[in-house]
Amino acid sequence: MLSEQEILRRQKLDELHALGINPYPAELFEVNVGSKDILDNYENNKIEYKNVSLAGRVMAVRIMGNAAFATLQDSSGRIQIYVKRDEICPNEDKTLYNTVFKKLIDIGDIVGVVGYVFTTQVGEISIHVTEFKLLSKALKPLPIAKEKEGETFDAVTDPEFRYRQRYADLIVNPHVREVFRQRTQLVNTMRTFLNDKGYLEVETPILQPLYGGAAARPFKTHHNTLDMTLYLRIANELYLKRLIVGGFDGVYEFSKDFRNEGMSRFHNPEFTQIELYVAYKDYAWMMELVENMVEQIALDMHGTTEVQAGEHVINFQKPWKRYTMYEAIEHFTGVDISEMDEAALRETCRNLKVHVDEKMGRGKLIDELFGEHCEGKLIQPTFITDYPVEMSPLAKKHRSKPGLVERFEAICNGKEICNAFSELNDPIDQRNRFEEQLELGKRGDDEAMMLDEDFLRALEYGMPPTAGLGIGIDRLTMIMTNQKSIQDVLFFPQMKAER
Repeated sequence: MLSEQEILRRQKLDELHALGINPYPAELFEVNVGSKDILDNYENNKIEYKNVSLAGRVMAVRIMGNAAFATLQDSSGRIQIYVKRDEICPNEDKTLYNTVFKKLIDIGDIVGVVGYVFTTQVGEISIHVTEFKLLSKALKPLPIAKEKEGETFDAVTDPEFRYRQRYADLIVNPHVREVFRQRTQLVNTMRTFLNDKGYLEVETPILQPLYGGAAARPFKTHHNTLDMTLYLRIANELYLKRLIVGGFDGVYEFSKDFRNEGMSRFHNPEFTQIELYVAYKDYAWMMELVENMVEQIALDMHGTTEVQAGEHVINFQKPWKRYTMYEAIEHFTGVDISEMDEAALRETCRNLKVHVDEKMGRGKLIDELFGEHCEGKLIQPTFITDYPVEMSPLAKKHRSKPGLVERFEAICNGKEICNAFSELNDPIDQRNRFEEQLELGKRGDDEAMMLDEDFLRALEYGMPPTAGLGIGIDRLTMIMTNQKSIQDVLFFPQMKAER
């Protein structure tokens, strides 16, 4: 059902048509300047702004008889415009101003103006309009929190509205655009960093006959022509490692991945990560790369390695603190679990109030224990290294510590931001690990990995020693832009269906 304001706007639309004015014209409107350019540079170079053409959305209107002031918002900011009836209607027909501008233009309409820049008596840089054109009539009023005398005050903060109607959120909360500009800057810094090292950006399949590369529940679909089940990828690791087998020394991909799991302010079923694989390197080398790259991101975005994230100031200056997985658990719980078998570990988890069930193997128990008692306490960037082999089916066994693998995660602001291995390249060992995962699946672990025969075949051709890395772009962006929820760094986060 339409609201009173929506009905009124549709009536105005009919009046525009009756006047012979197309409220959605198709012809080109040439824009030669942005509002930010004018506000930043006019005072130092006034002669350049004698003939400006600008388009944007009307955000406020103040009618003053035969003249009016309005606020125009374009992609770079807001600027005041001044409209005088006798200048935009130089002939006897005053319809454009008296009817169109005064009565039929609403907040939210998109208009184009031509004119010259001047400074008002109160010192505000403005555009004196000589030509005016309606470019798009808005039929739905903007969700303005407060309005008085045509001016808007306060931002709209309701998360349900902001995430569901991001297009309107970006209009009424233009500062939100800066978060997404910074997100793009973050990605561009990473891309430049890796390209400068000679690594190749690639693309791998999103629809996969077998899902793999992580422990997660997949989304499933069906291909009609092939009459086969396909899965949305949960990771692109196994395909990228196939490329290392094929002879590339370094490949990376910014990938959309999908995991059919719970949702929270740190989890969205569709998310973005970068995965990187470099031949003839190991996890110790990859830790240094991560330190260097993330430090560079902070410097490029903020000019400093110190970044505000909620109540904390995160310092990404290298080197970062390091704990092994067992050291971290003992540090935060006082319990050494390094020699415990599954039964003793399950009892320890219960004693430490960690929820466990019989489906969980030793690796899952350790993961739950670390997540409950350690992860949230790691605020400054910290590497957690040397994981138990049960937790890492794709990582190489540690060269000097039996029962462990060469793996690290970077934890920052209480959450994992990256995961990396010295990649397992022994096809026999890899098959055994996959088979262990199948046994966990039989016990009811619906996140256990599948056995991928084609990937094993690729390893049998020989994969060089390789370091692999995955970084969650969404979580890193949350930290770098000081956002509390993953929904704040996704243009269109997943939402429940509207009722």
